Amino acid sequence: MADPATNGKFLRTIEWDMMDKRKFFPLSMLSSFSVRCALYPLTVIKTQLQVQFRNDIYKGMIDAGVKIYRAEGVPGLYRGFWISSVQIVSGVFYISTYEGVRHVLGQYGANQRVKSLAAGGCASLVGQTIIVPFDVISQHAMVLGMGAHGGKNGAVNPLGINFDKSSSRLRITHDIAREILRRDGVRGFYRGYTASLMAYVPNSAMWWAFYHLYQDELLKIVPPWVSHLFVQCVAGSFGGFTTTIITNPLDIVRARLQVQRLDSMSVAFRELWHEEHFHMFFKGLTARLVQSAAFSFSIILGYETIKRVSVNEQYRHMIKW
Repeated sequence: MADPATNGKFLRTIEWDMMDKRKFFPLSMLSSFSVRCALYPLTVIKTQLQVQFRNDIYKGMIDAGVKIYRAEGVPGLYRGFWISSVQIVSGVFYISTYEGVRHVLGQYGANQRVKSLAAGGCASLVGQTIIVPFDVISQHAMVLGMGAHGGKNGAVNPLGINFDKSSSRLRITHDIAREILRRDGVRGFYRGYTASLMAYVPNSAMWWAFYHLYQDELLKIVPPWVSHLFVQCVAGSFGGFTTTIITNPLDIVRARLQVQRLDSMSVAFRELWHEEHFHMFFKGLTARLVQSAAFSFSIILGYETIKRVSVNEQYRHMIKW
């Protein structure tokens, strides 16, 4: 009887026990860092669009990118990058949890979509628990001084830090962390944690489920000569689009909670509704869709390539690129 993962022809999904982990982990970290380096400016633009009051500072994604670049150059598009890059470490725990849960559920006979849905949610829970403190700091760094080059309400500086463009990134990060600790204690680094879980756990669960759904559906209609890796990348992008549209309001609430130091999700939601009404569902959506599609395509390209490189010798004849 053929292994379900091979579909009787080739490996649609390379499972956890089919790979050499000594190759997989270091290559995975390198891939994650490379993607983050290339696409981080989209994260900065998205965050600043979500935090601004209506269209006070930027009119859209391109306008935001141009204004940030003109005011601060390339460094402005990489605010908070180094502290955010700690996510590479959390990414190891994320993918280990994802693959581990898939492996366990597979032993109980769960199908691909159920395994992906459950494993994606568990992986995000672990990843967010590790990364939220660094996320809080990096988002403060992303928006610090925002609006000084055109906002009606002045520069954004919720922590009241003495901000100088000549200050080193390390100094700014240190000042942000120290001020959060002084004001809120350790709990301050987990501001917006519940909102992060509510935004990212279902996002991750749905993204992996949609990824496998779109992959299966695309494989039914594409010619046999089309690259399986390309199909997977397109499926990842489609999954990113779908989950981004569904979870966008929760991501905005999370960003507002972490940066504007609001008391609760309900307060953040009420303020957003008061400011934006139905527009809140689309605030920063274009930037987030572009970011999500680019990240999804790139992450799957790296992830599935590394799985192919790391696959054990006995499965290599089942691999289709």
